[in-house]
Amino acid sequence: MREPDGFREFVQGRSPSLLRTAWMLTGDAASAEDLLQTALARTWPHWSRVSQGHPAAYVRAVMVRTNASWRARLWTRERPTDLTTVGDGIQTDQYAETDPSGSVTDRVVLLEALAQLPVRQRQAVVLRYFDDLSVREVAEIMACSEGTVKSQTAKGLVRLRQVLGEDAFVKEDL
Repeated sequence: MREPDGFREFVQGRSPSLLRTAWMLTGDAASAEDLLQTALARTWPHWSRVSQGHPAAYVRAVMVRTNASWRARLWTRERPTDLTTVGDGIQTDQYAETDPSGSVTDRVVLLEALAQLPVRQRQAVVLRYFDDLSVREVAEIMACSEGTVKSQTAKGLVRLRQVLGEDAFVKEDL
């Protein structure tokens, strides 16, 4: 099968942001890569139609639906970790040394908090605040009403405030 026109350019240009979305949805780098790859593979056969509209929104919608179906399976409850054992049995984050800003800890805390949200709340929060999409765009991706997006986002933020503490939120940002 021949590669669709523009597909390679789309993948090269949009993969970093789509991978970030997948990572926030899954909470795991390997699962995020699998999710993005699956979404792109499912987009490929429909590229001639998808490329005429909003291909990034289409891929996000595929990722949201695929992630929801994966999370419903029992085997996804097992989570790999980035911790490695060094020296006298001390566990350390193997990526901490490559991130001098110390943001690894922040990302881990955020992912752990997001993992505590139900699937729909997590999807709404990630798409609204990490992908900076409008309520309408999120509703289209999640295939639900705008009211559902608003309520799922609000519930998700309340839960994140409970888990992370009120100090983790800057009012002007939200």
